[in-house]
Parts: sequence; structure tokens; C-alpha cells
Amino acid sequence: MTATARRLLRQPSARRFALLLVLLAGFGVALLLLPRPDPAELPRLAHSLGGYAPVVAIVAGALLLVALVPRTFVTLAAGAIFGPLPGAGYSLGAALLAAAVGFAVGRLLGRDFVAERVRGRLARLDGWFARQSVFGVITVRLLPIAGFGLVSYGYGTTGARMLPFLAGSLIAAIPTAVGYAALGAAVSSPGGVNWYAAAPASLGLIASVVIVHRWWRAERQRRLVAG
Repeated sequence: MTATARRLLRQPSARRFALLLVLLAGFGVALLLLPRPDPAELPRLAHSLGGYAPVVAIVAGALLLVALVPRTFVTLAAGAIFGPLPGAGYSLGAALLAAAVGFAVGRLLGRDFVAERVRGRLARLDGWFARQSVFGVITVRLLPIAGFGLVSYGYGTTGARMLPFLAGSLIAAIPTAVGYAALGAAVSSPGGVNWYAAAPASLGLIASVVIVHRWWRAERQRRLVAG
């Protein structure tokens, strides 16, 4: 380790940021090494929990998302276990809880380090996150930038506000939650699910195109005004 790195790690904000990076790396390694659960066992496990199953599903789903498990897997599993509509609802609850936890951890461990070091274009980008509305969060969530959990951690390190972030995260998750929960239910009970229920999954792609187009027009207008 160089002298510069040692001096940097003496700073509390740098140590917290290093802890965040180690945490994310640990989640990544765990995803590669830990065994996958048997999908056939999940419905039986949920049935054994009785009335506590919805709460356990939301909390467990949130923990998986915080651990960087793809949201597609969590939503498909929820649909397979609970059916299309309840599964979509529980997966949305898990997404909202995971977004709050990821944002809070990112803010606690990474915000000070980032705020102390952003300069130039990065400072303007951080300011953009700080001014972001719910629509801006929806834009970022619908773009294929990174996984759900990683985006939550990343937002926490910026100057973004939590309430718009949570609202945008929830709204952006609705189309795919309904669609993938319907697909998961169809796998567990073929013929018992109306396949038209999967149609909202396509709304995410349509919304992404519309949002990118609107952003491009707004950016072009801003440049014309600035010029």
C-alpha cells in the first residue's frame, strides 16, 4: 500500500467508503459462490409460514435485493409462490424496502467521501442528482445501467433526496413487477394465468424510449439556450 493510500484511509470518510466497496464486493462473490435455492421448495416453505409468509417474502426479497440479487429473480419467485397479483405486490414491497436500505447505506458510508472529492463535471453531475425529481429517478431506473441494488447504493452516495428516489424507484418497478410475477405464476401453474397479465412488462421498454427521447429534447433545448 502506498503512502498516499495509507493517508487516505486514515480519513473517516475514506474508511467508510472502503467499507462500502468491500461490502459490495462481498455480495458479488457470494452471488457467485453460494448455492442457489431449489425453486420447487419455495412454495412449500411459504405454506409452512402461514400468515407470516407475506411479511417474510417482503423482508427476504428486500435482503436479496440489497445483496445485489437481480430483481427479476425475486419477482419471478414471488409470482411462482403467491400468484401474479399478490406476487407483484410483495415484490414491490421488497423493492421499496430494499431501495430505502440501499440508499441509507450508501448515504452513511459513501456520501461524505464523494462530496469531499467531486470536482468539475462530477460536481455538476452530483448537483443534477440533488435536483432530481421523481421523473428523473424513473428515468435512471428504467435505463439498463446497473442492477436494482447497485443503483440504490449509488444514489445514496450522491446528493439525491430520499423521498423522490423512493417514489421514482417504486413507480419504475411497477411494470416489470406485474409482468414478471405473471410469468413466474405461469411457470408454477401453466394455464392458470392470463398471459395478458404479462403485457405490462413491455411498458418498461416503451417508457424507456419515451424518457430517453424527452431527455434528449430537453438537453438539446438547454444547449441551444446556453449557446
